[in-house]
Amino acid sequence: MSASPSSEDPPRRRRGRRAGGADTRAGLLAAARAEFAERGFDGATVRRIAERAGVDPAMVNHWFGGKEALFTATLDIPLDPAVIRNEVLPGDPDEIGRRIVRRFLRIWDTAGNGGAMAVLLRSVTTHDVAARMLREFVTRALLRPVVERVAPDRHSERGAMVASQLIGLAMIRYVLRLEPLASAPEDEVVEAIAPTVQRYLTGNLGSTNPDS
Repeated sequence: MSASPSSEDPPRRRRGRRAGGADTRAGLLAAARAEFAERGFDGATVRRIAERAGVDPAMVNHWFGGKEALFTATLDIPLDPAVIRNEVLPGDPDEIGRRIVRRFLRIWDTAGNGGAMAVLLRSVTTHDVAARMLREFVTRALLRPVVERVAPDRHSERGAMVASQLIGLAMIRYVLRLEPLASAPEDEVVEAIAPTVQRYLTGNLGSTNPDS
């Protein structure tokens, strides 16, 4: 007959998922970086990230508020895509190009020479994963909802064009620091870049058929 456990026996370690402690956030970030790098923003799911981290999927919402915020956290960029969209979407659709460029300039300038975004930009030239993560962040998490809201057609193409302007501007102003753009006043940069961003968003892009 086997002896029953006494009150002095050490408690058995509970198997299964980790509890929602401080290490859970770090585990989710590590798992999310791997999933986003492998599958992209659209392919990665909250469930797969949670399974990879060994926690319940509810922990993603608990710690980050959702997949989009988790994705932003993996890049260590102090930006909230939802907040930015809420700031640039209201107002005259014909002025959204100016609002977008001005908002980005203020984010980067406030961070000091681009901050974490500039660090990420420097890494994309030598690291494929960083390049993919930045591309996914700008085109999927940040710009896609804006383009789908204001653009009349060709959403993917328009989003890529806008991204080319914003990322190119950041590279020149904060990484290469090419003058006179590197030290140009905010208003001057907005007036120079915003019309192109506006055309990419709402203007006529021409025919998709090269023979027409």
